[in-house]
Parts: sequence; structure tokens; C-alpha cells
Amino acid sequence: MTADQLIAGDVAPQRRPASEADRTVELIRTSFALVEPQAEELGKHFYATLFGRAPETRDLFPVNMEVQRSRLLRALVHVVQMVDQPDDLVPFLQQLGRDHRKFGVLSQHYDAVGEALLSAIATFAGENWTPEIEKAWTGAYGIVADAMQQAAAAERGPASWLGRVVDHRRIGWDLAVVTVATDQPVPYQAGQYLSVETPHRPRLWRYLSPANSPRQDGTIEFHVRAVENGWVSRAIVAHSRVGETWRIGPPMGRMAVPYNSERELLMVAGGTGIAPMKALLDEVRQRPRPPRTQVFVGGRTWEDLYDFTALRKLSYNFPWLDVIPVVEHEDEPSGAETGTLADVVTRFGAWSDHDVLVCGSPAMIRSTVSRMLVAGTPLDRITYDPFTMD
Repeated sequence: MTADQLIAGDVAPQRRPASEADRTVELIRTSFALVEPQAEELGKHFYATLFGRAPETRDLFPVNMEVQRSRLLRALVHVVQMVDQPDDLVPFLQQLGRDHRKFGVLSQHYDAVGEALLSAIATFAGENWTPEIEKAWTGAYGIVADAMQQAAAAERGPASWLGRVVDHRRIGWDLAVVTVATDQPVPYQAGQYLSVETPHRPRLWRYLSPANSPRQDGTIEFHVRAVENGWVSRAIVAHSRVGETWRIGPPMGRMAVPYNSERELLMVAGGTGIAPMKALLDEVRQRPRPPRTQVFVGGRTWEDLYDFTALRKLSYNFPWLDVIPVVEHEDEPSGAETGTLADVVTRFGAWSDHDVLVCGSPAMIRSTVSRMLVAGTPLDRITYDPFTMD
């Protein structure tokens, strides 16, 4: 098994006697692989079927469905990859169920979604769709729907929070730092991410990671980069203004610094992935005994290390913190390490005695974690949130 396969979830763990659960996983993965090349058409079929069977659900989605269809595929891929990892999958589904309350999703909508999903996969699987595969997908979706509905029903907090933009700072043409003051405290933990809806893109949500641990005044700082084809991120960077109101969904994600670990800490952040790391550093510095922490922050060029000055000041103030800049290219010497984050981090060693947190683009996470596994970092020491969406 290669490290890339392990990260991608493309292969099963070490061989053991086959069970019914193993067979279900195999059927789901192989049948999904058959339809994945037709993802765009599959998404269109899914939503057409859903809106036909439950017309009221159309109002839950944005007018432009192009982005939503790609999100469906990524959500499916994530669940398919984790279907044999219940310890990770169930908490993710519970968070997703709580998060979906903000849309106004009702119990009967889960049945319509399940029918539309099976119809779409069956249609594009064609003659490969067998009763055994149908049973596997039906059972898997039942687990997904039950976990989400139970979590949603048990939640007593708000479905979403309102926040007013109190500061919007452009840093270059494609990056902004936005501060939002919420009407009530949002119960997130440092390292988690939140979904936001802005008045510029109604019913189209984007996940953003706060760059600070929770504050008494309820303000949250977000670092937003305008990505290619990013409807929400581009609108936030270019058009958000002080005074406008955002809607914020429940917290998600598992990034955290363990309280009960005696190990030192390694943080690897690419681009705006530095935001949740800053939130975690903000939380860690308030502990009686912060762990010795190494932070590698990377970008293509020095200009991409937009927040390095603030991080360096933190390292001057706290002797337990060391920050190392990394750039892939530089026109003149800057004092940074040169190479990708995957190159540089593994150049420093295996980090087998550290707790490791990785945050950045999906490609950066994939390459960094893969290289660290090859270098000898234990998988159970590495934490990352692979499920990201614009």
C-alpha cells in the first residue's frame, strides 16, 4: 500500500478475514468508481430527481446549481472513502447533521435525498447495478441519514448565528482579512471551521476557519483567499463591506491540540491554512504549560506568507514557539527554507515523537501527509481536515 493510497482511502487496511461489512465497503467503492467519471451528469440527475420528488427542497439551494453539484460529488467521495472508518465517519456525519439545520432540512427530506441518490447511481451504473449493490448503498445511506438526523434532533442550540462585518482589510488583490461580530457567542473550538453565508451569494455557503480562539466580545477573524471559480470567496474579498450581515453555521472539524499529550507539537500550514493554526496558538498560549511547538508556514513566494510578521512576533514573545518560513520560489534570498512544505518538513526529519497538525489546500494536505508517512510519521499522530469546500 502506498502512502498516497492510504491518504486517498483507495485501498482497504491490512488484510483480515472478509466480513459482511468488508463486502459492503467493496461494493460501494467499486460501484462508485464506475459512476464517478460521469460526476457532472450524475449530479444533474440527482437534483432533478430530488426536486421532482420533494419540490420544496429547491428553495434550500442557491439559484446557480453548478457549484452545488460539485459539492455533492466531494461529499459523496468523502463518505465513500470513510465508509469503513466508523470512528471518524460517525462524528463527521453528526457534525454534518447539526450543520444542515441551518438549511431548514426536515426528516422527510432525508428519504427524498436517499431515493434521488440511489436513482442517480443506479442510472449511471447501468447493467452493473445489481440487487447486492443496491442493498449495500441502501444500508450505507441509512447509516448516514440516521446519524445526521439523530444529531440534528438532539441539538438544542441555534441553527445559525448572525454576525456583522466590523472590519474588512484587503491584503493584495486576492486576499482579505475579515472580522465579524456575532449576535451571540458561536460555540466553536480553536482549529474548527464554520460555514458562512453572505448577502452577495444567498444560500451559497463557504467554510472558513477562524484565526482566533473564542473571544469574550464574540468577534471572529477570517482569512479569505479568492480562489478560481470560488463564487463565495471572490465575493467576500472583492465586495464585502463593513456593516453587512453574515449568517454563520455550526462548528465542524477535528483540528485540536491534545490536552493530555506530553509530546511536542508540529504545525504545517499552507496559504490561509495559517488561520486555524493561529487560533490554536491563541488557545495554547493560555495553557499553564504550552507544548514546545514548531510551525512551518509555506507559500509559492514570499508574498504568499502574508501573516508571517505576526507569527514571528509571537515567536519572539513565547520561547516555546518556533516559526519557519517556507517558499517554493524566491527571486532573492529571504531567509526562508526553499521547496514545498512536503519537501521541507520531511527534510527536517520524521517527527515521529510529535503531534502533527496539517492545514491548507487539499493538494497540499495530500502531498504533505503522504510524504510524512513515507518518512516515518505515524498516521495516528497526524490530524487534518480533508473535507473543504468553497
